[in-house]
Amino acid sequence: MSLKLDHQLCFALYSASRQVIQRYTPLLKPLQLTYTQYITMLALWEEHPQTVKELGNKLALDSGTLTPLLKKLASLGYITRERGVDDERLVLIELTPKGLSLREQAKEIPKKIASCFPLSLEAATELSRLLTLIRQEEQTQTCLK
Repeated sequence: MSLKLDHQLCFALYSASRQVIQRYTPLLKPLQLTYTQYITMLALWEEHPQTVKELGNKLALDSGTLTPLLKKLASLGYITRERGVDDERLVLIELTPKGLSLREQAKEIPKKIASCFPLSLEAATELSRLLTLIRQEEQTQTCLK
């Protein structure tokens, strides 16, 4: 493989990711969410409560990124953060009624985003499957040894 920019998988992923995230911005603004806050809410709408550690693992975010993000969501009234009773090192994240109702406001976002890209449902599903393969940790950890 050559060292041409357009031949690099990393650049294709990076530039596509930036374009996708940019499309979310106007849709998330009325909800007062950034893209990273939105994916955090998605994870919580799927399952709550969750610990900060569980959320970080699902979202591939470290605590240095996640902690201020969660503080902001709490200040907006979307979540609560409670220390564990048995283990105070654990912080449990729970949706508030306001955070739960936000889901209804966000339900059309995936459809609107899908309409921004020239992909059939089959192509989008296959792309998602391939990107999931890339994200698999076991392969990533062994490829450079």
